[in-house]
Amino acid sequence: MNPTSSWLSRRWPAAAGLAAAVAVLLTVADRETAVTCVWAAVLCYLAAAALDRPWVAWAAVPGGSVVIVAGEIAGVGRWVLLGAAAAALLVVAVVVGAPRRQVLTQLAGGIVYAGLALGALALDPDAGLVVAGLVLAAHAAWDAVHHHRRAVVSRSLAEACMALDLPLGLGLVVLGLAA
Repeated sequence: MNPTSSWLSRRWPAAAGLAAAVAVLLTVADRETAVTCVWAAVLCYLAAAALDRPWVAWAAVPGGSVVIVAGEIAGVGRWVLLGAAAAALLVVAVVVGAPRRQVLTQLAGGIVYAGLALGALALDPDAGLVVAGLVLAAHAAWDAVHHHRRAVVSRSLAEACMALDLPLGLGLVVLGLAA
């Protein structure tokens, strides 16, 4: 096995996250996309905590995408359905008896990150892009803690999210400042 394929076989989550960050920066780098990324991250962590299954965070990636698209198609907006999905996950956590501390930690973190990100939508588009980018970049610290502790989500998801959140967030900050 050559060194490049060996590295990719071990670091595919980071490669996938970085590829996604570059794709977003080259195509739809705006404030709403940044806020959506933060919300998707929050739902991934909350889903894994609510079901007490780290792999569920990976399943929440396409699941969250469906919720976002459904909100837009239905005309109610993604934020309404994302909030409803978060509430539904809390109900699921109670029903399945997920570890309370784990769920409450994800809920608290989610409220902070998602709340700050939503606040960016109330700002001027360029300032909002900077704020949303900073929130997304800061979420990489949340990812790093969970990766290090091997807690709540799979390490591969935390690694992919770090490689997405930090470069995308900082790239959005640069775009917002340069506008």
